[in-house]
Amino acid sequence: MSGAQSEQVVQQVVVSSAQPMAEVDHHHRDVTGGWLRPAVFGAMDGLVSNSALVAGVAGGSGGRHTVLVAGLAGLVAGAISMAAGEYTSVASQAELATAEIEAERQELLAHPGPEQEELARIYMARGVDPDLARQVAAQLSRDPESALEVHVREELGIDPDELPSPVVAAGSSFGFFAVGAAVPVLPYVLGAGLLLSVLVTLLALFLGGAVVSRVTARPWWFSGGRQLVLGGLALAVTWVVGNAVGGVAG
Repeated sequence: MSGAQSEQVVQQVVVSSAQPMAEVDHHHRDVTGGWLRPAVFGAMDGLVSNSALVAGVAGGSGGRHTVLVAGLAGLVAGAISMAAGEYTSVASQAELATAEIEAERQELLAHPGPEQEELARIYMARGVDPDLARQVAAQLSRDPESALEVHVREELGIDPDELPSPVVAAGSSFGFFAVGAAVPVLPYVLGAGLLLSVLVTLLALFLGGAVVSRVTARPWWFSGGRQLVLGGLALAVTWVVGNAVGGVAG
């Protein structure tokens, strides 16, 4: 390959890597936004944990007022706890990523040559011809910020422009936990009892699992059934424990 041809190939590689995703024929769903996991986990955890709490208190012969108070307390305490935990977890993750990005920036400033060779070797390991890999690494290393972004992506697997937001994660977790936790309590608010609470909860578990399948590769019936079985098991176990403890205490 001549020098002119090599230069042309390098330019094509650089240009194609800089093209926006909108120009590609297919699209991927956002898997790095930082909201999906806490939203799904928050909703399911709120639904399962609070329905189990309601079942346990009801199984212990708690009256409607007692169950209602316990359910509302579980909703508020659980939502706050989930939000605080998610904020701390995601903030720590983002801080660690930021520290590693800064460490990579300092390495690029202190040792630009070895860092450029390291990037070239990454491309070689992926099957790129050694000479071409070094030319690509050299061109990508001309701009310090672009070089930093490439090194962070290739070495750390981090997109510096899409770090998860602690506020988004905490807000999603709080809101969806509260929604899930409200489901088993709502029948008691309307004057009903445990039977309707259990039925509504089981339906919500199945529907919640089915909705999750929209962002996964699982069939809706599999995701819904799995969540129904797991949540129903938690309800049954907690009711049995509450009933046993209530019988002993009584």
